[in-house]
Amino acid sequence: MDLVFVILRTGFFYLFVLVILRLMGKREIGQLSIQDLVVSLLIAELAAISIENYKDSMLLTIIPIILLLFFEIVSGYLSLKNSKFRNLIQGRPSLIINRGVINYKEMMKQRYSLDDLMIELRNNNIKNLKDVEYAVLENNGKLNIFKYSFLGLDNENPFPLILDGVIQKDTLDYISKNEEWLNKYLNDNNLNKEEIFYAFYKNKKIYIIKRNELLDD
Repeated sequence: MDLVFVILRTGFFYLFVLVILRLMGKREIGQLSIQDLVVSLLIAELAAISIENYKDSMLLTIIPIILLLFFEIVSGYLSLKNSKFRNLIQGRPSLIINRGVINYKEMMKQRYSLDDLMIELRNNNIKNLKDVEYAVLENNGKLNIFKYSFLGLDNENPFPLILDGVIQKDTLDYISKNEEWLNKYLNDNNLNKEEIFYAFYKNKKIYIIKRNELLDD
């Protein structure tokens, strides 16, 4: 009889956890943020404990899992609405290599070792740091590497200037500009940063997407 209870519980929590993870949203395993990873581990641990302690009420597991789902949904909503909350919970991407120069200060801050960096460079068939225009350590721990284009010229990659109304100071530093320069551009074009959903810099030009343009679509 005990074996039957264990089998039934295992089947129930298999389906229950699948539903919970589906409600949390689609995300590849390699793209999980720290927050997503913590919630997923807690859900898995709670389900495993409940299967092991099959004589305890399943409500002792179902209620905490539902609470975790609620916290995840609320947190996701707040992250979309508030960039400061998003940066606090999920962190921000870190510029590890800038124009072929390693940012050791940022590496120490993120506890990202030189060995880790060298492994990623080798995985991308990069033998010389001077071939790297910039490398960004994303929130999920993945290092995205952007090489210089042919003849060592800068790539025409878009650099985010404003995200959800917030000026990206790291980008301004990278393109050798400052907030006064950006604010002057906004003032000259009668723009307010709070009304901008996304603004990026490419080919020495600024491209802007306003919030109302998204709503119109």
